[in-house]
Amino acid sequence: MTTNAHTTITHVFFDIGGVLGTDGWDSTQRAAAVARFGLDPAPFAERHREAVGTFEEGRMTLDEYLNCTVFHEPRPFSRDEFRAFMLAQSHPFPQSIALARELADTRRYRMMTLNNESTELNTYRLQHFGLREIFVAYFSSCWMGVVKPSRYIFERALSFSQAEAERSVFIDDRDRNLDPAKAIGMHTILFRSPDQLRQDLSRLGVTT
Repeated sequence: MTTNAHTTITHVFFDIGGVLGTDGWDSTQRAAAVARFGLDPAPFAERHREAVGTFEEGRMTLDEYLNCTVFHEPRPFSRDEFRAFMLAQSHPFPQSIALARELADTRRYRMMTLNNESTELNTYRLQHFGLREIFVAYFSSCWMGVVKPSRYIFERALSFSQAEAERSVFIDDRDRNLDPAKAIGMHTILFRSPDQLRQDLSRLGVTT
């Protein structure tokens, strides 16, 4: 965590997967799909690697992704079954979301999300986790056209929200995504638990 006791935080940027809920379509979820649907792991993993960047940058729809990774050959299950399974892997983290809601209710901070996600999964998770009631802007890779850990996504998020880097804090569960935020002057917190996050935010003067 970076700290500066003399700076007033005005903007709080939350990652979603790993902070406010489970990852949407990460290795754990994909492994579960391989087991559930009897996919051949190696070809599926290779096809996913080839498509995931385009998918999360919003330049490939979910149907196009499924055409590339799963339904490039006949399957004994339907597209709707697989899509429903994908969505069902998303589970909210109630304590983290409650903390974000408490911060929003103070009206002292501009609350944003900043995450890597494909369009359909991101839209589902914003609604399913109740995040539309908490955050005022959603800087998701599928709408920004760039993914973390690129520095550009952070620069664009700051520009679009008219936030000053030194008055902003970014929360993520992966170190590699914090590094570019630090490089442009943002405060950062590595998420481990809701209680730890509350304490680290408090050290920055961000309280409920």
